[in-house]
Amino acid sequence: MGKKIVIIGGVAAGPKAACRIKRLMADAEVTLVDQDNLISYGGCGIPYYVAGDVSDEKELRSTSFHMVRDEYFFENAKGVKTLTSTRALSIDRKAKTVLVESLATGVQTHLPYDTLMLATGSKPIDLPIPGTDAPNVFTVSDLHKAIAIKEMIAKGKVGKAVVIGGGAIGIEMAEAFTDLWGVETALIEYMDQVLPRIVDKPLARMMEKNLRDSNVEVFLGEGAEEILVKDGLAVGVRTGKRTLDADLVIIAAGIRPRGELAKEAGLQTSDRGAITVNERMQTSDPNIYAAGDCVEITHLVSGKKFVAPFGSMANREGRVAADNMAGIPSIFKGGVASFIVKAFDVAVGSVGLSYEMALAEGFDAGFSLSSPADRAHFYPGQAIIIIELVFDKKTRRVLGLQGAGPVNDGLSVRLDAAAVAISAGATIDDFGTIEMAYSPPFSPAIDPINAAAYIADNLCGNRMHQIEIDTFNEWLNAPKTNKDWVVIDVRHAVEATPFAEKFGDDLWISLPYDQVRARYTELPKDKKMIIFCNAGSRSFEVQVFLNSVDIKDTLVVPGGFNVIRRMGVDWLPV
Repeated sequence: MGKKIVIIGGVAAGPKAACRIKRLMADAEVTLVDQDNLISYGGCGIPYYVAGDVSDEKELRSTSFHMVRDEYFFENAKGVKTLTSTRALSIDRKAKTVLVESLATGVQTHLPYDTLMLATGSKPIDLPIPGTDAPNVFTVSDLHKAIAIKEMIAKGKVGKAVVIGGGAIGIEMAEAFTDLWGVETALIEYMDQVLPRIVDKPLARMMEKNLRDSNVEVFLGEGAEEILVKDGLAVGVRTGKRTLDADLVIIAAGIRPRGELAKEAGLQTSDRGAITVNERMQTSDPNIYAAGDCVEITHLVSGKKFVAPFGSMANREGRVAADNMAGIPSIFKGGVASFIVKAFDVAVGSVGLSYEMALAEGFDAGFSLSSPADRAHFYPGQAIIIIELVFDKKTRRVLGLQGAGPVNDGLSVRLDAAAVAISAGATIDDFGTIEMAYSPPFSPAIDPINAAAYIADNLCGNRMHQIEIDTFNEWLNAPKTNKDWVVIDVRHAVEATPFAEKFGDDLWISLPYDQVRARYTELPKDKKMIIFCNAGSRSFEVQVFLNSVDIKDTLVVPGGFNVIRRMGVDWLPV
């Protein structure tokens, strides 16, 4: 036999590395260890299993050719010795052994290794509140809990559910309960928006509106203070503002890396408990590698370390680790936090830094917000997507891109293209000339990525001046306190009239786009003008023209009505 390689962790990175090693070194003795009896499953698919989109949990553990990835599969199809229901207790780096214990028998064994890999994953954050130990309170941490959740619902035991946490998992679980099962679902988020620190508020508001429109109650800025328990079962969740009844509670408050085994062995770990690795996925011990949710990688925009808890990322890291364990030099430079989630009819995604996070990281950040069609405007089935491009005003480097749109390929293909470009340090100018495959069924002639860059270029060149969406909404929610502003609506009169009737001519003026050049002298000279259209492009043209005739106190509403109406604002005409 060749080298002895032990891999601890059998969900994503571990199995990937094990199989890759056997393809590179067929004579290697590879042992895969996991404390669970279910291994190599698509954890990111759990909400879709609960929702019924995936009918059988075995589908999450199956190959594309429908073989279940269990002990038999790994040992007979892959040549990997597999020890399930076996917990790794400690690592003796000097002796190069791992002490493991069979959870079935209690028998402990020392496994020798030449090279060791840690793929210990992550664990859910435990909320320090009463009631979390009730049997109908779950985290979405493994397949066993997913099966138990689905069984409870299928047996009719759940009429009301409360989800604590407005991140991706919380949103997906809220959809799962509401869409298929018709469970009355409430979602609680401690921050003032869903998907905090991932997308900016305009995009978050679109997801929030989508959830509410789909009968999910959403409570923001509220933390769960207690899970109420009666007769041993959770019956509700109390926040600082209300009490919500519940037959089932999901805690989706985030994850923490499982780095304890590494730390106890004297390996370097971060303040967050993640295992420190280099670009070869090598730990501070050259004979030990690590990959997956348990490690920190480099963010290719901020340069800082972060945890990327995605199965796709774990698989890529696992392959790089395997290559290096097999003696093939390979590096993993890091990531740009590519992310996408869908709920009901809306998808939201991001790559790189949000505007809020870019400011927090010290960048002199700006953003463009646009609302183009996802394919040619004349092609049947075209839909609007919202794109926000975040950039550094000084260097013109693109820092991030995020968006919202229907659940199709319109948003995801732009995120994917942006991920490649941002990873390479692309600028606004690079985004303006990115070549996307063009055909009317797939994209407009000017792709949304190019359009977003053109707007960013105009902002950097001080040719375009925009108002913050939140500022615009606050003003229209209290219009009588802001008499020095007026909206110039350049859409068709049919579209603008309901707004002018609601707010009055002193606050909302209808002046169609094609009449501005002939009638601009009718505009009030003593007020700041907020130019409004459907997407923002006509507003910008009008702004440029007005500037040329010495009317300079104007601002554009970025993304226009297409953005506003998707945010669920209160001031729209009925």
